[in-house]
Amino acid sequence: MEQKLGIDSGRPLVLVTVVNRGKADSIMDMLSAFEVNLQTAIPATGTATVERMALLGLDDPDKTVILSVIREDRAADALSAIEKRFQRIRDGKGIAFTLPMSSLIGVSVFRFFCNDRTKEQSK
Repeated sequence: MEQKLGIDSGRPLVLVTVVNRGKADSIMDMLSAFEVNLQTAIPATGTATVERMALLGLDDPDKTVILSVIREDRAADALSAIEKRFQRIRDGKGIAFTLPMSSLIGVSVFRFFCNDRTKEQSK
């Protein structure tokens, strides 16, 4: 028997955003407006050679990978906002994409990731 969770927002996705190290905080702050309940920032370094980076117009190998959990129904708006932020800020280069979550253990974890604050009704 399938349990109805009362969530019409779809499944949670992992939103991966890679930005220059100094831009991570502003991106994370912006993403919180899209009901992102969990984010983590991981320092990273690009692996391209100096010549290849110059060819692509990139200059800073120090990056931050931001992993955020976002509801599927909010992902398109968040990606659009990230794209606009990349266009507006100085050196606003980066990449963002989503990945599906294949499974979660527990209704409360699912509700947390989906930002569902309703209480499960007793039967």
